[in-house]
Amino acid sequence: MAENPDDKKTIAFVVYPGMTPLDMVGPLTVLEGMASTVPEYRTVVVGETKEPIDTDNPLKLAASHTYEEVPSPYAVLLPGGAAPTLKALADEKLVEYVRTASANAELVTSVCTGSLVLGQAGLLEGRRAATHWMFRDLLRAFGAEPVAERWVEDGNVITAAGVSAGIDLALHLVERLVGAEIARTIQFVIEYDPEPPQGALDWTKRPYGDLKPMLDYTVKEALANEPALRDKLLAHTGG
Repeated sequence: MAENPDDKKTIAFVVYPGMTPLDMVGPLTVLEGMASTVPEYRTVVVGETKEPIDTDNPLKLAASHTYEEVPSPYAVLLPGGAAPTLKALADEKLVEYVRTASANAELVTSVCTGSLVLGQAGLLEGRRAATHWMFRDLLRAFGAEPVAERWVEDGNVITAAGVSAGIDLALHLVERLVGAEIARTIQFVIEYDPEPPQGALDWTKRPYGDLKPMLDYTVKEALANEPALRDKLLAHTGG
């Protein structure tokens, strides 16, 4: 008998031009591991089209499904990026899909600046939220309370910090959905045991001491054709 996708709990990873691949590929690897173990779940990659899109490195990505094919997923995950993600805040089709797909989703999640897309869709008002440290203050533009955590859960919305934090988020989701034993097994399978050559991050020595000039420039360049949104974000660039 052919598999009926309607019998599955679908976890939709949303792609858009210029995103950071690791924001999605890390969590997708973890959650596809869960789906291969627990058949009631499936993972899909959703985009406006199935044509390959550019990312912020030489890798191109292609969605497995269009927005129309996955209107009501069980869970949604939004990856982030830098300037292209800020530009994506003005992508009405993307933002509307995130808004409608999240309306009945059990879980709404993001990695890095993907949380800004959630904010633009009106999903972070009054919630604690995380994002990449450089863009954290921009969350206030969407009524969110910025939190300096690896990931933060507020109701059914779970947001992660920058890039590699998506793996932590995904392992947390596996534990939440199907238990610690499977989450631990997946962690072993992917050998996720960070020991970076430069050691743990020392946040008292983070680079770019005064972020405001750099952040202002990034926002202005990315949203040069969207003055209302540009000014909304510039009011929260800190400094």
